[in-house]
Amino acid sequence: MPKLLVVDDDPDMLDLVRAALERDGHQVDTETDAATVQPARCRMYDLLLLDVMMPGEDGFSLCSRIRAEVDCPILFLTARAEDAALIQGFGLGADDYIKKPFRIAELCARVNAHLRRELRQPTHTLRRGGVRFDMQAKAAMAGEHTLPLTKSEYAICEYLALHAGQVFTKEQLYEAVFGFDAEGDASAVAEHIKNIRAKLKTAGLSPIETVWGVGYKWQKDSVL
Repeated sequence: MPKLLVVDDDPDMLDLVRAALERDGHQVDTETDAATVQPARCRMYDLLLLDVMMPGEDGFSLCSRIRAEVDCPILFLTARAEDAALIQGFGLGADDYIKKPFRIAELCARVNAHLRRELRQPTHTLRRGGVRFDMQAKAAMAGEHTLPLTKSEYAICEYLALHAGQVFTKEQLYEAVFGFDAEGDASAVAEHIKNIRAKLKTAGLSPIETVWGVGYKWQKDSVL
């Protein structure tokens, strides 16, 4: 049974989210005060849901404080869907966001998609565009150095590399990686791509090409 932690200062919201996720077969713990959440405790969970706007310590601060010690997916619950907020959240290591107000069905679908992705066990490696993908460890290497990709960034890179030369829209990428369509997904993928490119650039690599007006592709002529 997957174990989840939901942090939100609104008790009514916590009750609603907990009831919905428990109906889906998850074990759910809740907290109203982000400052009381310690990294060691977070390591016992399979997924974290963090509200962004909270008094005292907010969700961004909590994510920043625990991310280095927490390997599970982190999703934000937020009414702040503007570009600056998304950039900040993904830069801190978030995997996804759920825009308030949200439908319970959407919340459950996103949570379950991230949990399913955690259970995948690929068994081979792939080399594309100077990047070596260890598809079992879910790690990407440039030479001898591991690229510091988040889980979502790695998943996007792997999918594009597996289909090198094929163009995908932002919506297609989100559905392929996370398993469903939902409003707001396109902006999430765009911010992930921006972060991926910055990390690849430090290794002298730029295999992801923008096809203007369409989407993105991993350059087919960069297959090694």
